[in-house]
Order: sequence, then structure tokens, then C-alpha cells
Amino acid sequence: MFRIKICLVLYYIFAKNLPLSRHMKFAKFLRGIFGRCILKQAGKNINIEKGAVFNHLVSLGDNSGIGVNCEILGPVEIGDFVNMGPEVIVYTQNHEFRRTDIPMQKQGYSEIEPVTIGNDVWIGRRVIILPGVVIGEGAIIGAGAIVTKDVKPYTIVAGNPAKLIRSRKNIENSQE
Repeated sequence: MFRIKICLVLYYIFAKNLPLSRHMKFAKFLRGIFGRCILKQAGKNINIEKGAVFNHLVSLGDNSGIGVNCEILGPVEIGDFVNMGPEVIVYTQNHEFRRTDIPMQKQGYSEIEPVTIGNDVWIGRRVIILPGVVIGEGAIIGAGAIVTKDVKPYTIVAGNPAKLIRSRKNIENSQE
């Protein structure tokens, strides 16, 4: 745990704000080194972009990335080949609000609910994913969507709250 804390401090002081990876390959390399030290699990060829916030409860699969200025505080499992746009936020906990006889500020927080993002998922810019959501393999989440419920595999969702737009399977069949 001490090693993780040292890596977190160095990442947040130094590597987090290095230039974007497309402008400086060395920045991608350094953020990858710190990511491997911090992340619960890190696959091959990961990409952590400038300004990304994450912790040791996040797993990042092969060929996946955390986008510019994203905030992902685990437990979150991210599969292989996941494309993530800038400013994505993944929540695993919320404020408690069930009781009406106590102010919400004094109720604390709900239980932590892990988030799972399957393989081959594309998450657009400024998407917000709420606690306990499972995003199925091959799904696409449109920019600005707020994902409040599970997303089935190979579907495209968008909006607030995110709703089904269409299935990718239908697109594949219509092009034949």
C-alpha cells in the first residue's frame, strides 16, 4: 500500500498534467508506468490521458484508456479495447437520501456499488455512469449520456437518462 501511495503522489504532482499523449509520447509512457503502479490491474498497451483521476480500485484491460480529465474512483472494472472520451465520470457511491427526518447532508453515503464496463465499449465525451451499472460488451454510450441502468451488449444508448437508440446487431445486418 505504501508503494501505491508514493505512486499516487508522484502521479498527481507530476504525470497527471503532462501534455496530451498525441503531442508527447513520453507523457503516455510515464502515465502508463504510474498507472500500472496505482491500478488494481493494468492490461497491455493502456492509455491514461492528461488530467485523469483514478485510484487503486480501478482495473483497466488491454488496449483500453482513461480519457482526458476523466474521474473514475473504483471499484470499477474496465474491459479490453474500451475507448473513453474526455471528461467521463464514473460514480460508485452516492449521497444517502432515504430518510426525510434527517437532512441529507447528515445521512452520509450509500453503500459502494461496483461498475463494470465490458470489452469493446465506446464511451462518448462527458458521459456520467452511476453506481452499480454494468455496460455490456460492444455497447456505445453517446456523448453527454447519464447512464442510470445496465446497458445490454451491442446496443447504442444516449440521453438523460440514457435510453436505447438501436442495436449494433441491426446495423451490421443492414449493411450486408
